[in-house]
Amino acid sequence: MSTDATPHDAAPILLDLSPAEFRARLPEMLLIYVAAMKYPRGTEYHRAPMWAEHAGRTGWRAVAAALPHDPATLVAIAYGYRGAPQQWWNQQVRSGMRHAGYPPERIDDVLGDYFELTELHVHPDAQGHRIGEALLLRLLADRPERTVLLSTPEVPEEDNRAWRLYRRLGFRDVVRRFVFTGDARPFAVLGRELPVTVEPEPRR
Repeated sequence: MSTDATPHDAAPILLDLSPAEFRARLPEMLLIYVAAMKYPRGTEYHRAPMWAEHAGRTGWRAVAAALPHDPATLVAIAYGYRGAPQQWWNQQVRSGMRHAGYPPERIDDVLGDYFELTELHVHPDAQGHRIGEALLLRLLADRPERTVLLSTPEVPEEDNRAWRLYRRLGFRDVVRRFVFTGDARPFAVLGRELPVTVEPEPRR
C-alpha cells in the first residue's frame, strides 16, 4: 500500500493542529479519511460539519502528519476528545455493552473517564511507515483521562494495519461486531489504560 518513492525509514513530520488550523484544512483531511476508509467520494461533505463541531469539544486534540519529501501535503490525521455521556458515540457504545451483557456498574466504569480516539487515518499511499503509531502516541501523550477507547471496522483475522497497530499497543476488546447507527458494517470497540508506552526496538 505504500509507495516506493518514500523511504520506509523516513520519519514523518507531525503537526499539532489548533481548532482553527484543523477547520481550515478539513477538505484535505477528509479526502485522507475517505481514501483510508474506502468510502465513496462525497462522504466528506457529510462529515465536514461534524468534524468541525468536534473541534470545539472539551479535551479536543488533533495531530496531522506529512512526509519529509513533501511537507506541505498531509498524509494522515488523528483527533479525539474527552468522552461524555451526552455524546452519540458514548450512547452507542453504552447500548452495545448492555446488549453484550455487561453489568451497569462495569459500563459506568468503562465509560466514566476516557479519551475517545475519534479518527485515525493514514492515506493508503503513505501506509507502511508507522505513521499511525507516531500519530497515536503523540495524540495520547500526557492525557489526563484514565483510558482511551476507539472503534475500528471488523476484518477477517484482524488482518490489517489498523488492527496490528492497536494490538501492538495493547488495546483489548470492549465490544465486538457492533453495528453503529448509520453504518451497516460491524465494528469492534477497543480500549486500554493510559498512558501508552512503547518498548524501544532492539538494536540490530
